[in-house]
Amino acid sequence: MALEITDSNYKEILAEGKPVVMDFWAPWCGPCKMVSPIIDELAAEYEGRVIIGKCDVDDNDEVAVEFGIRSIPTVLFFKDGKQVDKQVGSAAKSVFATKIEALL
Repeated sequence: MALEITDSNYKEILAEGKPVVMDFWAPWCGPCKMVSPIIDELAAEYEGRVIIGKCDVDDNDEVAVEFGIRSIPTVLFFKDGKQVDKQVGSAAKSVFATKIEALL
């Protein structure tokens, strides 16, 4: 299961030093519902190696504004606390897995 990313914990998560994947979503977003189970599967597969989490943009506008999220779903990929990649819109699991592998 993916970690819940919030306005109050995202800076700590990025400071941990592990690669981080953040899925920005909302409960009313159809494409987000397609991406959500993929993110959960990847969180289980990469547990311990990559921090994978979800951020509900309706409840956490600070983090969404910080990273310039304009459309959802948007998945950001971080290495050493810096954003290195982005996927806007839904995509196949293999697309996300390739981007995660590039962080390792």
